[in-house]
Amino acid sequence: MDQPITRAAPRRRSGRDILTDLHAFIAGLPKAELHVHHVGSASPRIVSSLAARHSDSKVPTAPEALADYFTFTDFAHFIEVYLSVVDLIRTPDDVHLLTYEIARDLARQNVRYAELTITPFSSTRRGIEDAAFMTAIEDARVAAEADFGTVLRWCFDIPGEAGLEAAEETTRLAVTDKLRPEGLVSFGLGGPEIGVARPQFKPYFDRAIAAGLHSVPHAGETTGPDTIWDALRDLRAERIGHGTSAAKDPALLAHLAEQHIPLEVCPTSNIATRAVPSLDEHPIKAMVDAGVFVTVNSDDPPMFGTDLNNEYAVAARLLGLDEEGLARIALNAVEASFLTAEGKRGLTAEIEAYTAAWPLREGF
Repeated sequence: MDQPITRAAPRRRSGRDILTDLHAFIAGLPKAELHVHHVGSASPRIVSSLAARHSDSKVPTAPEALADYFTFTDFAHFIEVYLSVVDLIRTPDDVHLLTYEIARDLARQNVRYAELTITPFSSTRRGIEDAAFMTAIEDARVAAEADFGTVLRWCFDIPGEAGLEAAEETTRLAVTDKLRPEGLVSFGLGGPEIGVARPQFKPYFDRAIAAGLHSVPHAGETTGPDTIWDALRDLRAERIGHGTSAAKDPALLAHLAEQHIPLEVCPTSNIATRAVPSLDEHPIKAMVDAGVFVTVNSDDPPMFGTDLNNEYAVAARLLGLDEEGLARIALNAVEASFLTAEGKRGLTAEIEAYTAAWPLREGF
């Protein structure tokens, strides 16, 4: 499965036809998503429903007003707005609604499997009981798989800005047998990176890894390559969330490529939060050219006016991909996922069958 991402070959199609064909191909392509946040996936219809439930919130209830509300001046402003949406999740019913409706939106994009990053500390500190929170996400997961066919798994992440209290609480929820949900597969670290050193979280990641969870911290999104090195050395990262600044360090790129450590790249997110000045300056091409194992993801899609289908289209433009190259991106996500071996074989076969049957593959 480990093959290079292929560039587009010349075809006898106009530029407009090629773009239309690629968008159609992407829409039907079976996909996996590895870096997408629970609250950050709340679409305008979900957010407006939650805001209407909690009238004391400053979040707009009108979906059309959310576009302006979700326009960020910098990463700190993004975190401020994000936390205002987090504050809408106050009851187990809110948790269930959010989770189930996220699965509906993923299924509409032909996302067959998603590892959803959840920050349980944000909900339990607001008074939702531990067991009630776990029941809400698990009931929604089971119902969504039955209704939409999309398989959800969880990454519990530490909100770094909340410090070691949040780290302790997140770890407790992740490793306690009576609380740990069946769908939990990994352990992460999110929030602002500046002023939040990765090494301080080593004891918590050690406990999570000892409990059988995979390590997937954010690193190098708004800080330099040293943060990524810290995540690899101290947190034993198996995948890196974002890793945008890796392109600044040739030795780090070489290490990531040699060790086959996936980066969860989220192009539109990096522009929206001003982590990267523009799409044309995004380092994804430098990563791929260095042989780094890249996956493409949406991060907080409604907040950034995107979705996974659009991120694949962005990757196609930045990397010069045709349908076969896009299929390779989809296969990368499956390979880098924490699906079971049987699940990986099944989704791989589905992607390969879809690509082989695509009517525009031959004859142009």
